[in-house]
Amino acid sequence: MKNTATHPATQPLLMERNGAIATLRFNRPEALNAIDVPMANAFLAAVQAIAADPGVRAVVLAGNGRGFMAGGDLATLRAAPVQGAIDILTPLNQALLLLTQMNAPVIAQVHGAAAGAGLSLLLMADYVIAAEGTRFNLAYIHLGTSCDVGASWALPRIVGLRQALEIALLGEAFAADDALRLGLINRVVPAAELESSTTALAQRLASGPTLAYGAMKRLMRESMERALPEQLAAEKDAFVQCAGTEDFRAGVEAFHQRQSPSFAGR
Repeated sequence: MKNTATHPATQPLLMERNGAIATLRFNRPEALNAIDVPMANAFLAAVQAIAADPGVRAVVLAGNGRGFMAGGDLATLRAAPVQGAIDILTPLNQALLLLTQMNAPVIAQVHGAAAGAGLSLLLMADYVIAAEGTRFNLAYIHLGTSCDVGASWALPRIVGLRQALEIALLGEAFAADDALRLGLINRVVPAAELESSTTALAQRLASGPTLAYGAMKRLMRESMERALPEQLAAEKDAFVQCAGTEDFRAGVEAFHQRQSPSFAGR
């Protein structure tokens, strides 16, 4: 069953639920989904609702209209540069932290354009599928500002310091094939297959061991902050916790029976 927000044309963000999959669609197509204050607040509220719902086992981020996201709303930032930035980034940062900490894998479904905060946002996802023809640009330097939404954390970890500095300091646009080569995205598909490919991946992840996914996400994201002895201890703790779950018992039994496991996400 699929639920969609009422009066979608008036909502800056649409939250859809299809079984264990929650989809958040940025919905300012006339502004290429640029993030303004209402959208940032709506995004935080939606992510908080998802984080509080153990029935959500996969999350999809997508954009309506011609592109995924063009970045921050320049009308807001032009009217009130400092306060506008604070009002947009405060809820946006809270939402991003929740997304990275939750057990459910987060998929970014990207098309058209991903610039500024749009590129930063997809870097924080766990998996990124992009349509052929998508253009990427960190873009901040063209506005005379530094990056936000986690780009300075994620970009060097994904592509290395030198490549990250080139992307950030030159602010040049690049195509989906280049993004794939750099490791910024996981997969490029024909535009006509973007929705179906994302849905298939989300369904696969939503039927997986959700608690183990969460443990794996946290271990990977925190690994560069720890020395090896600390990481080994964290891995041990996570494995022991997973060993006490229903999913682990189901996985071990299925392996013993030479069957495919059926995970309940608990």
